[in-house]
Amino acid sequence: MASNIAVLSALDNARTQWYHVTAIIIAGMGFFTDAYDLFCISSVSKLLGRLYYYNGSLTKPGKLPHNVNNFVIGVALVGTLTGQLVFGYLGDKLGRKKVYGLTLVLMASCAICSGLSFGYSPKAVMTTLCFFRFWLGFGIGGDYPLSATIMSEYANKKTRGAFIAAVFAMQGVGIIFAGLVSMILSKIFLVAYKGPAFLDNPYFSTEPEADYVWRIVLMLGALPAILTFYWRMKMPETGRYTALIEGNAKQAASDMGRVLDIEIQAEQEKLAQFKASNEYSLMSSEFVKRHGRHLIGTMTTWFLLDIAFYSQNLTQKDIFPTMGLTNEPENVSALREMFETSRAMFVVALFGTFPGYWFTVAFIEKMGRFNIQLMGFFMMSVFMLIMGIKYDYLRNENHKWAFAALYGLTFFFANFGPNSTTFVLPAELFPTRLRSTCHAISAASGKAGAMIGAFGMQNYTQDGNVHKIKKAMIMLAFTNLIGFFCTFLVTETKGRSLEEISGEDGGSGMDETQMTKQTVNRPEQWE
Repeated sequence: MASNIAVLSALDNARTQWYHVTAIIIAGMGFFTDAYDLFCISSVSKLLGRLYYYNGSLTKPGKLPHNVNNFVIGVALVGTLTGQLVFGYLGDKLGRKKVYGLTLVLMASCAICSGLSFGYSPKAVMTTLCFFRFWLGFGIGGDYPLSATIMSEYANKKTRGAFIAAVFAMQGVGIIFAGLVSMILSKIFLVAYKGPAFLDNPYFSTEPEADYVWRIVLMLGALPAILTFYWRMKMPETGRYTALIEGNAKQAASDMGRVLDIEIQAEQEKLAQFKASNEYSLMSSEFVKRHGRHLIGTMTTWFLLDIAFYSQNLTQKDIFPTMGLTNEPENVSALREMFETSRAMFVVALFGTFPGYWFTVAFIEKMGRFNIQLMGFFMMSVFMLIMGIKYDYLRNENHKWAFAALYGLTFFFANFGPNSTTFVLPAELFPTRLRSTCHAISAASGKAGAMIGAFGMQNYTQDGNVHKIKKAMIMLAFTNLIGFFCTFLVTETKGRSLEEISGEDGGSGMDETQMTKQTVNRPEQWE
């Protein structure tokens, strides 16, 4: 039994201490960087259009062609999906720590190179930018399974869900800073700019300094990654990987004893027996029997969530002007447009996105992952359905606060809901030898959904047809409802060791009825 192995028992029952906080910060800063790099491109892409695709019109500013815009934004998503699968597999084969630093190096170097994108023509600049953003996404993708797995294997069983959710919640902080940094930089250059207006028309001007702004915004994404690289490299390999996969009981006991500041007995014989009983592969019938349902559950829920989550900007073109956060591009200069777009991102993130992440951190150990995910999917369905049915009514100036409230609540319950729990659950449900790979497969499924949401829905509604937007919002409401029912494929994991959940300890894994029975018959496991 895993509970009788000293190093695993020590990790499961360790009191919350400074090394837990350190691990959250180190892993969380990776997600801060991820979110910053992925979300700052929304404001940057508008500036790129003004700089490189102005056609000489006196009535319309430059704008990225639709296919170019999709490529600039979408190439990082493709890189992320690819990186998730590659690094997730390597995390199980080579060790979490061995490849963890590489993801950070990729993120930092490619963020800098993105800002240095060069070329003699707009096409050349966009091609260079897309090349580096693909590899930036590749590094970002690797951070998903590795950070989740490392945090789950370091945490104690009482607060594991809150710790993993806290790592993911740094994404919310990154989104806020993506808007804040873009807003501050564009404002600084707006105030400093004293040159003549482009084409003698101040409303259609593109300030010469604008070419510096987007480059600085992208390059600043490297800073948090660089600051945490040293500490990430100092982290020891997780005790579970060293003990259960490498089979090195002495090293695991030494590493975790140093981290926990306690003496841990090395139990080589027990670990050898444990390892021998859990040698099945991902493609085996044993895995399908034990975990097939859970993997389908984590894949489908993450896929469906990201279709809806990445489609939530369908109504931004109406929300932002209605709230007075943005003006029409034809009425403002390039840097002013960037400032207003960044301000809108910042406001939505601060009041809608950010609180949801931390509500999950606060309540996940009380409510459980399962209940939070069900609640989030259901509430997103309700709000999106209302927005879809009442879209014409809500667009009216007199109902702008109702529109904004529904829009913000949808973001809130996405994050106090499945956007957080779909990240947590795959890090807990699967056995140690396949944990990183299964998380990567689940996350990659989510990114496939993100592509459908970001481009499928956007292409469908790109003409701004109100009827199409209403139809799309109603479709997304039903997408969330399907996610609600797919949640029943996964099970609650709170308060139990990773080995109990996965069945590695000799049990059959966990389902709802077993959890209830074991909670009643063995209450000491919740102590």
